[in-house]
Amino acid sequence: MVDRFLAEGASVVIADFHEGNLEKAATSLAEHAQRVRTAVVNVSVEDDVASMVALAVSSFGSIDVLCNNAGIGGAFGSITDVTVSDWDETFAVLVRGVFLGCKHAARVMIEQGSGSIINTASVAGITAGGGPVAYSSAKAAVLNMTRALSLDLAPHRIRVNAIAPGAIQTPLLQQGRRVDMAEVAPRMQPWPEGGRPEDIAATAAFLASDDSRFITGETIVVDGGLLASGPSIWGINGPVPTGMVGMNRGNTGQKPTIHQR
Repeated sequence: MVDRFLAEGASVVIADFHEGNLEKAATSLAEHAQRVRTAVVNVSVEDDVASMVALAVSSFGSIDVLCNNAGIGGAFGSITDVTVSDWDETFAVLVRGVFLGCKHAARVMIEQGSGSIINTASVAGITAGGGPVAYSSAKAAVLNMTRALSLDLAPHRIRVNAIAPGAIQTPLLQQGRRVDMAEVAPRMQPWPEGGRPEDIAATAAFLASDDSRFITGETIVVDGGLLASGPSIWGINGPVPTGMVGMNRGNTGQKPTIHQR
């Protein structure tokens, strides 16, 4: 997303929980240093999110687009075994994080009289079979929050939309193992090629642009037809073994927690 937005001429604040990710990004984007700022942010902490928004305004004068894209795999395992703390951590990142991003960016956008908010949801929030119960429930909340916020913010000319990716070749999908999308894509979805981060970035660029000026409260599914055929994302690496419970913290630099029931 950052690469695409920079290519479109935008200035970008990159927020990440993992400081190492930010250092790599800053190094790779050195030629755009004047248009890039980085911030270590835990999206579930309001002060962190408020500081991120303040950094964007102080650095570039406005916030035209907000992409709520932070995510983790979250709690997994049988609902009878998932701990309350793992469930709450999942919702803190995936739902509270979106709420806080929207809250603080919207304050700036209302003053401006315009803006575009783009929330990353998932096919898992639309139907069962795309992820664990906690993740699926959280992403369903993001979808409905997107619709509700579109009503709240439309009078201020602020559009709120969501992207629901399918299986995209990212560290979150890999879960520590290399998945060859060219091999597994035909087994997961009708489209014979695997999804790429660039596919999501292109959709975000569209939702950020004036080409989507009359679109708000909508979710664009980007999944190679996976949802149409009925998702079974767990099938790419095999099902979670019976009795395995824990927390997948994705690409945050924090280790997953795995318990045997």
